[in-house]
Amino acid sequence: MNVRVARGVGTALVIFVLVQAGALSLVAPFDAAGYRAVENPSDPTNSLLYLGAILVVTALMLAAFRYDFARAVRGVILISAALLSWYVFSVVVPGVPARGAVVVACSAGVALALLVYPEWYVINAAGVLMGAGAAGLFGISFGLLPAVVLLAALAIYDAISVYGTEHMLDLAEGVLDLNVPVVLVIPVASGYSLLSGEGAQPDTLKRRGEGEATPAPNDGLETDHEEDVGETEPEGGERDALFIGLGDAVMPTVMVASAASFSPAPALGLPVAALNLPALLAAVGTLVGLLLLLRNVLRGEAHAGLPLLNGGAVGGYLLGSVIVGVPLVRAVGLAPYL
Repeated sequence: MNVRVARGVGTALVIFVLVQAGALSLVAPFDAAGYRAVENPSDPTNSLLYLGAILVVTALMLAAFRYDFARAVRGVILISAALLSWYVFSVVVPGVPARGAVVVACSAGVALALLVYPEWYVINAAGVLMGAGAAGLFGISFGLLPAVVLLAALAIYDAISVYGTEHMLDLAEGVLDLNVPVVLVIPVASGYSLLSGEGAQPDTLKRRGEGEATPAPNDGLETDHEEDVGETEPEGGERDALFIGLGDAVMPTVMVASAASFSPAPALGLPVAALNLPALLAAVGTLVGLLLLLRNVLRGEAHAGLPLLNGGAVGGYLLGSVIVGVPLVRAVGLAPYL
């Protein structure tokens, strides 16, 4: 790993930590505002319903790309960006005059920035904001058992969609061209610009540089339902950027936020974020999974992202629970059923 790639890996770690820290800081405000997405966070069937929704959305997006409705997909994503941003701004904007208008303006501003100038740092900033908001919302909506079930189901689905059906590669090809924060852009070359370059054109995936695109082996990482992770690489072998799916950061962070919300472990007493040892180790486990994932990608190997990332999050959570003396049956939310 050269210095450029090491810089990219470090940037990816920072983005994941920002999403995790943001989600943890939003847990209490979201909960106080009553933003839970379900009435009963302990119901494990919520996870199955969400997985079903992912399958439907995936099918619709594949159909949209196949029949040349990519602009409609981009429009929906921009609207989603504004909506998630509204949730975040609604709890972080202080009590200023015309506060509601300020919240709406900030939320619309995120979508407008993505529409007008989708440079890599605009995409990443919006992605961190959206990722923290989504993970925080799902974290307070999925109790311990639903969160474990959700992450396990998504890891299995991710593996099947990458190693079996491979339909995620088709989805990634369409999504990467949209320049939206479904995919985060990690530049490793000095002066890299997403807008002035040709962008990533994966052909399971193609590696490409500043000139012609040349076919290469699958070296992407799939997320739960949306993205591929790859890299651009000029003819000399130096990569220009890494591409990481936002879902790779969001889904394991759901376990982090759920642990902070529902684990009986004692809080660590931080002033600005809900955090206990199981949540902390879930976050650490996610970062360990990310490092393993990036190591495999940089070797040119194709891997599903969520088995490692979700596995690291759930494993870290269970380890933290054991350390603080929470029985595993209670840690995974099975106690009420036994």
